[in-house]
Amino acid sequence: MPEATLAGHPSHEEHSHAHPRLVHHFRHLGQQKEAASLGMWVFLAQEVMFFGGLFFAYTLYRNLYHGAFELGSHLLDWRLGAGNTIVLIGSSVTMAMAVHSAALGKRKAIVGWLVATILLGSVFLGVKVVEYADKFHHNLVPGASFGQPYPGMDPHHGIPEHMRRPTQIYYSLYFAMTGLHALHMIVGIPILAGIAWFAWKGEYSARFHTPVEMVGLYWHFVDIVWIFLFPLLYLIH
Repeated sequence: MPEATLAGHPSHEEHSHAHPRLVHHFRHLGQQKEAASLGMWVFLAQEVMFFGGLFFAYTLYRNLYHGAFELGSHLLDWRLGAGNTIVLIGSSVTMAMAVHSAALGKRKAIVGWLVATILLGSVFLGVKVVEYADKFHHNLVPGASFGQPYPGMDPHHGIPEHMRRPTQIYYSLYFAMTGLHALHMIVGIPILAGIAWFAWKGEYSARFHTPVEMVGLYWHFVDIVWIFLFPLLYLIH
């Protein structure tokens, strides 16, 4: 029988049977996972507040310049946004399958589903690059030439002079919100790659797979943000 412990610390015998990934200041893997989950949820809460400020600014200016925001929305290609929405929903499914495989201790399945998630995330970013390039070509990037006719365009079909300033506000928010979202994906993909590498090396098992679950929470949050961005920017007129 293990000897009594002081101040709630595990005995030497308990430590001798500890999992190699158990950090010394936790008593067991369950406690370590709870701490990791709490930290991740706190991080996601501040992310909600961060994006919430942008959503508030969008709502405020949309009420002030409804016509300009409607014009800006019409100039976006909703088909690209819809396609990217499908891609991200698919990446959430593959991420969920990676977490499920980790809970079952299936090493190859974890790697496979994570690689699939990375590929879908890369497709999303690729589409976003195409969309941004289109905005540069059509002078829809905030700046001195915003709304002016682009090469090959009928000079009478540019954004009317009196609409350029408020429409520019719309596109400033568009680039800020979608750009920040894309940045989260750019950060997330290397993390997924690292988790996949450790999974391939056999670091995770049915007993310990907390990192897979935590990056899964992060990825699902990024996907949920897009679920709000898509109708707000592309569909609501």
